[in-house]
Amino acid sequence: MAEYKLLLPSMGEGVMEATIISWLFNEGDMVKEDDSVVEIATDKVDSDVPTPVSGKIVKILKQKDEVAKIGEAIAILEVAGEGEAIAEQPQEPKSHAEVKTELPNVEPEIVKGLEESMESAKISTGLPATDLYLSPLVKSIVQQENISEAELNSIKGSGLEGRITKEDILHFVKNRGTQKMEEKVEVKASPVAKPTSQTSAPIAVSEGDEVIQMDRVRKIIADAMVNSKRTSPHVTSFIESDVTNVVRWRAKHKDIFEKREGEKLTFMPIFVRAVVKAIQDFPMINVSVDGDKIIKKKNINIGMATALPDGNLIVPVIKNADQLSLSGLAKAINDLAYRARNKKLRPEDTQGATYTISNVGSFGNLMGTPIIPQPQVAILAIGAIVKKPAVLETKDGDVIAIRQLMFMSHSYDHRVVDGSLGGMFLKHVHDYLQNWDMNTEI
Repeated sequence: MAEYKLLLPSMGEGVMEATIISWLFNEGDMVKEDDSVVEIATDKVDSDVPTPVSGKIVKILKQKDEVAKIGEAIAILEVAGEGEAIAEQPQEPKSHAEVKTELPNVEPEIVKGLEESMESAKISTGLPATDLYLSPLVKSIVQQENISEAELNSIKGSGLEGRITKEDILHFVKNRGTQKMEEKVEVKASPVAKPTSQTSAPIAVSEGDEVIQMDRVRKIIADAMVNSKRTSPHVTSFIESDVTNVVRWRAKHKDIFEKREGEKLTFMPIFVRAVVKAIQDFPMINVSVDGDKIIKKKNINIGMATALPDGNLIVPVIKNADQLSLSGLAKAINDLAYRARNKKLRPEDTQGATYTISNVGSFGNLMGTPIIPQPQVAILAIGAIVKKPAVLETKDGDVIAIRQLMFMSHSYDHRVVDGSLGGMFLKHVHDYLQNWDMNTEI
C-alpha cells in the first residue's frame, strides 16, 4: 500500500488559504474517487473538496477551524500500490521566459503586451511578484490602513512561498509601531482626516438575554459593509416604475418556457436585461476606483445578491451578462441561485462583479437603500411589485387604472458618480422596464 497526501486545491484567483469547516469522513473511513471529503470556507465562498483517488483516510492533518494554505496537505490516504508517499503537486507559476518560449510564431508586439501585463500585476517594491503576491482581501487591508511599501517589505509572510496572508497583515496592523514624527500628517493641515477605529461602548447584558457569536460569513459581511460605508460616500436615488407589461409578458411566457427548457422564468432575467442596457448607455457606472484613478470595466458582470437558508448573504456573479439572451440569463440565474443555496458555488462564481442587483422585493419590501459592494461604484435595489391605482395618459384624456407598480432605489459612490449620472442611469432602467415590448422573444 502507498500513502497519498490530499492537498488543498487551488480555489481561484486571489484565494491563498481556507478554513476547515467540517470533515465528512473520519480517520479509518474508506472513500471513493471524487467523494467530497471535507467542507472548507474561504473569504469568498464555502465549498467541498473531493478526493481524486480512492483509499482509506489514515490521518487528518488539519482539524475543524484550522487554516490551510493552498497546496498544503490536509489529510493522508492509504491507496492501492507500493512506494513512498505521493501527492498531487500544485503547478508552479511560469516565469516570463517560460511563457515567452511557449508562444511560438507570435508577433513580438503581442509578446511584449503579455510581458507588460505581467509586470503591471507586480507591486512596485523591488521584489518579484511571486514574493509579494497580495490577495484582494490583503490589498484592501493594505489600502485601508495606508501601509507603505517599506512596511510591506518588513512583513514576513507565512503563506505559500512566503506570501503575506490575512493573519500576517492583521498581526502587523495590531502591533504597528508609532510612525516617525516627520511621517505624520498634522490634522490641522489636512482638510480630510483619516477615520480612526472606534471602540464601541460596552453593551449591558441583562438576565435572559441570549448572546450569539457571529459565524464566519456574518463577520465577513459585517466587515465588508463597514468598509464600504467608510470608503464610498453613498447617495441613493429612487424611482417608481409601471411594470404592468413586464408582469403580463412573464405570465404569458413562463409556462411555455418551463415546459420547453425545464427552467423557471422569474423576473430577475428581465431586470438584468434592463440594467445591462442602461450600463451600455452609461458605461461610467461600470467602473471601479483605485486611488485617484477610475478603471472603466470592459466586461459587464452582474452580481446577484442571494439570501441563504442560514440568513447570510452571498453574491454570485453572472459573467458577461451583455452576451446572454433572456433565455441564457434565466438559466444562468437559476443555476447560480440553486448552487448558492446548496453550497455548490465555486470561488470564481463570486468574483469579478462590476454591478450588483439586490431584489428586496422578494421579502415583500417596497424599497431599500443598498450598500455598495466594493470595489463597484453602484448597486440597484428592486422593490416588490404591487397593484395600485395610477393615472394613465390616453388620447382621450387622463384615466385612473389598476397597474403593477414597483420602486427601485439606486445607491452610488459620489466620488465618481454624480447625481446626474446616477439619476439618468436609473431613469433608463425605468424606461426599459416600463416600455417593455410585449413581442419580446425568449
